[in-house]
Amino acid sequence: MDAAEFHAAVYRVVRQIPPGKVTSYGHIAKLVGMPRHSRHVGQALKYLDPQSNLPWFRVISSSGQISSRGPGTSGARRQRDELEAEGIEVTGGEVGLEGGNDGGGRVNLRTYGWFPESVEFGEAQGDEDLEAEG
Repeated sequence: MDAAEFHAAVYRVVRQIPPGKVTSYGHIAKLVGMPRHSRHVGQALKYLDPQSNLPWFRVISSSGQISSRGPGTSGARRQRDELEAEGIEVTGGEVGLEGGNDGGGRVNLRTYGWFPESVEFGEAQGDEDLEAEG
């Protein structure tokens, strides 16, 4: 599977995550048949067009943590806001707290996790969102 195929597979799986649920980078990697490539899932999501309607924000770390995007960035804050808008409770990680990241926090995977054994890959839907690589 080349990078373009991998990214397309990742986007197809992410599109299937139901509202109000989250899954991990590693679980997405497993579902696309590349279980040791969780970091590549993060890279695929990084290349999304900012205007994409793909629910990228529903993908978090396997510990339930919203991953930091680094100092001075707002990505984790945006992700937290999107999750909370869907009714997902995010705890900790507030901006400005000692040791906190850039607005991240943690989601209870037992409550909000989505971890199917497999997904349908069928025909590509909404691939206009997938043209994020340039």
